[in-house]
Amino acid sequence: MTQDQTRRSVLAASVLAGAATALPATGQPALAPRPTGHEQDFAWLAGRWKVRHRRLKGRLVGSTEWEPFEGTSTCWLTLGGLGTCDDNVIELPAGTYRAMGIRAFDAKTGKWAIWWLDERYADRIEPPVFGGFANGVGTFEGDDTLNGKAIKVRFQWSRITKTSARWEQAFSSDGGKTWETNWEMDFTRLA
Repeated sequence: MTQDQTRRSVLAASVLAGAATALPATGQPALAPRPTGHEQDFAWLAGRWKVRHRRLKGRLVGSTEWEPFEGTSTCWLTLGGLGTCDDNVIELPAGTYRAMGIRAFDAKTGKWAIWWLDERYADRIEPPVFGGFANGVGTFEGDDTLNGKAIKVRFQWSRITKTSARWEQAFSSDGGKTWETNWEMDFTRLA
């Protein structure tokens, strides 16, 4: 038996074992998690956008100096609408780069996870933030580090219309008691 045949046998046995445990005593497939109404929360983001950025020059250092710059974002739905990917062109004054946002909805928890991948650091993906939408505002939080220190990160989506939206990023160095908004993006639909 070859190594590939052994792997296939183990995989097939695992699938069959999983299928057997997924069937209740009735012999009918187990029901999928019930819809929460939030599975399509990011469907509005699909398309092409012009993005006006405004970012603090320093983060969590008391900076009040903002730098404006331009960019674009192209977003498409994945996972049958339970996920999105976006390709972002970010025209920082120091040089243009690309980054990718990845979102996925977990039907079990009813929450979205969002990851960020930056071409300048292509060997790592940022830790995810988790959350969802309530009253037209999406709030997503997670843990990260900044200059070797533990921080909390918050992404917030608001002012969402068919042709525009606002995204903000904030950091907290005190466990979420206070937040410093350090990046704002205003989206205008191109297509």
